[in-house]
Amino acid sequence: MKLRVGYELVYQCPQWTPMLLMLNVHSSRVGDVLVPDRINVFPAVPIKQYYDSFGNLCSRIVSPPGQLTLSTYALLEVPEHPEVHTPYSYQHPVEELPDECLQFLLGSRYCESDLLSNDAWQMFGHTPLGRPRVQAICDYVHRQIAFDYVHARPTRTAFEAYREGVGVCRDYAHLAVSLCRAMNIPARYCTGYISDIGLPPNPAPMDFCAWFEAYLGGTWQTFDPRNNAPRTGRVLIARGRDAADVAISNSFGTTTLLKFGVTCEPG
Repeated sequence: MKLRVGYELVYQCPQWTPMLLMLNVHSSRVGDVLVPDRINVFPAVPIKQYYDSFGNLCSRIVSPPGQLTLSTYALLEVPEHPEVHTPYSYQHPVEELPDECLQFLLGSRYCESDLLSNDAWQMFGHTPLGRPRVQAICDYVHRQIAFDYVHARPTRTAFEAYREGVGVCRDYAHLAVSLCRAMNIPARYCTGYISDIGLPPNPAPMDFCAWFEAYLGGTWQTFDPRNNAPRTGRVLIARGRDAADVAISNSFGTTTLLKFGVTCEPG
């Protein structure tokens, strides 16, 4: 099945402003790309690109004063059926974990696993190891947080989401990541596109979405506490320790977002 993804973002910049963007489909999906998502910039400015330490494609530009429009369109081949779980459920003891997994056991800017450790062990210490434990965490987070754009806050941390019980998809992912790390399960934050294929029509505007991956059975496996159900058409853009590592844009100066549109639909 073909899936069309893309966006149109319009910023207002009062002066020349350096920007760091993370707006390309992740390199792990390169085999699925039929039409690549080259970033269109208007007015045209040079783009420099590099891969960060997590394997995300980053773009550097300097926006001129005035309005800046960023847009793209891509076409990917994706499975027609919803996601399926892998059969690998083994939870590795910490001493068996690969070195590169250890950073995803530690607390980070938005994921204060140390503050949640006692509660995590009280809630999930009795659950079976491996995928059942991660799924128990997802089930809890799905129930614990009420989804509400009105109460979205870009500075909300996992511990604050836990106490407040409200948030958006990034808050679900941050809390689940933090609880997994508190239980010695490596977990990393993911952002990208998720389609509504196979679901009832949703009048809400499309947005980028957040989920996470947990390291089980020698593989990184996808979990989605916000939706808590398999989806058709999930496309990774970036992954990292938390949202601070995968922001779609970082502006080194004052900017105002004037327009935000995301597309993820059958192509």
